Amino acid sequence: MLNIVEIIRESFVHHIVFSAGLLLIVGYLFGQLAEKAKLPAITGYIFAGILIGSSGLKFIRHENMHMLNIVSEITLSFIAMIIGGEFSFYKLRIYGKKVILLTVSQMFLTFALVSAGLILLNLPVYVSFLLGAIGAATAPAATVVIVEKLKVKGEFVDYLYGIVALDDAGTVILFSIAFALSTSIIGEVNVNFGISIIHAFLEIFYSLIIGIIGGFLIHFASSKKRNINEIKIITLGILFLTTSISISLELSPLITNMTAGMLIINLSKKNIKILSSLQPLTPPLYAIFFAVAGAELSLSIFKDSTVLIAGLTFIILRAFGKYFGIYFSATSLKASENVKKYLGLGLLPQAGVAIGLVLFVQASPIIEQASAAIHLEIDKMINIVLMSVFFNELFGPPLAKYAILKSIKRRN
Repeated sequence: MLNIVEIIRESFVHHIVFSAGLLLIVGYLFGQLAEKAKLPAITGYIFAGILIGSSGLKFIRHENMHMLNIVSEITLSFIAMIIGGEFSFYKLRIYGKKVILLTVSQMFLTFALVSAGLILLNLPVYVSFLLGAIGAATAPAATVVIVEKLKVKGEFVDYLYGIVALDDAGTVILFSIAFALSTSIIGEVNVNFGISIIHAFLEIFYSLIIGIIGGFLIHFASSKKRNINEIKIITLGILFLTTSISISLELSPLITNMTAGMLIINLSKKNIKILSSLQPLTPPLYAIFFAVAGAELSLSIFKDSTVLIAGLTFIILRAFGKYFGIYFSATSLKASENVKKYLGLGLLPQAGVAIGLVLFVQASPIIEQASAAIHLEIDKMINIVLMSVFFNELFGPPLAKYAILKSIKRRN
C-alpha cells in the first residue's frame, strides 16, 4: 500500500489536472457516502479533501493548491450571483427591514460573546476583538448548496439567503472597526480610526459599482438571446471579469456578484434564464470547491492545548451568538416560529470569508511592523480560526440541513 502511495506521489501529483481529477472522484465517492449517512454531500467532499490533502495522503502539492484556489474564486462568484438572484425587490419589500435587523442582531451578539469569552481566557484584547469580528462571518457556499440540493423555497429560505448576503457586507464593516481598535490597542503602530471606517465603506461601495456595471452588461448582452449556450458564454465571461477586477482591486467579489445577480433578476423576470443557465455547471464546481477546502485544513492545529481551549470557546460562543441573535430578534419582530427556532442553525457554516479576514491581518503591513510577541499571538489567532473552520465546515452543513428540513415540516 505504501509503495502505491509513493508511486502516485512521485509520478502524478505534480500535475494540476491530476489533482483536480482526484479531488472530483474522491469527493464524489465521499459525497455519496455522506448522503447515505443522511449528511450533506458537502461534508463528504471536505472529508475527501482531508484524506488526500496535507493532513492525509499528501496527494495535493502546495503549488497546485494555489492554482486550485482559482476554482474556489469562480465557485464563490457563482454562489454570490445565485444568492443575489434571490433578492427580488418584491421580497425586499416584504422582508427587507426584518432581514437587516436579524443580520445586525446576530452579528453584534456573536462579536460581543466571542470577544468577551476570549478576554476571560486571558487572550489579548486586540486578538479577542479581531476574533469576535471574524466570528460574525458566515459561509454562503454551504447554504446555497444545501438549499439547491433540497430544492426548497419559501419564507425561511428567503430570510436565510437575505442574511447570508448582508452578513458579508456587515462583517467587512465590523472587522474594519475591530481592526482599527485592535491596532490602536497594540500601541506600536498608529492607525486612524476614521480612515479605517471610510475604507470599509469605500470597499463596499466600489464592489457595488462593479456589480451594477456587470449586472447591466449581462442583462443587455443576454436578454434578447434565445440560445442558452450564447447566454452561458456571455454570462460566464462577464462574471469572470467582475470577479477578477474585484480581487485585483482588493474589493469583495462576493458583494460584487451578489449585486450583479440582484440587478439581473430585478431588471426583467425573463432574466431567470440567465441564472438558470449556470446551474448545470455548479455540481462539479461545488465538489472541487469543498474538497479543496478540506485539503487545506491541517489536523496539526489540534496539538496545541491553548489553541484547543480557545478554539472550542470560539466555536461554542459563535454558535450561541448566531442562534440566540436570531432567536431574540425574531421574537421581538414577531417572525414565524420557523425563523425563530431554526434560522440561527443555518448560519453556522464558516469558511472563505473568515480565512480571508485572518490572512488579511497576517499580511497587513501594520502587523508586519509589530514585535515578535504580537506575531506569535497572530499565529495563534490563525490557528483558532482554522480550527473553527474545520469544525463548522464539517458540522455546520448537517445542522443547516436539519434546520431547513425542520422548517419545511413545520410549514407543512
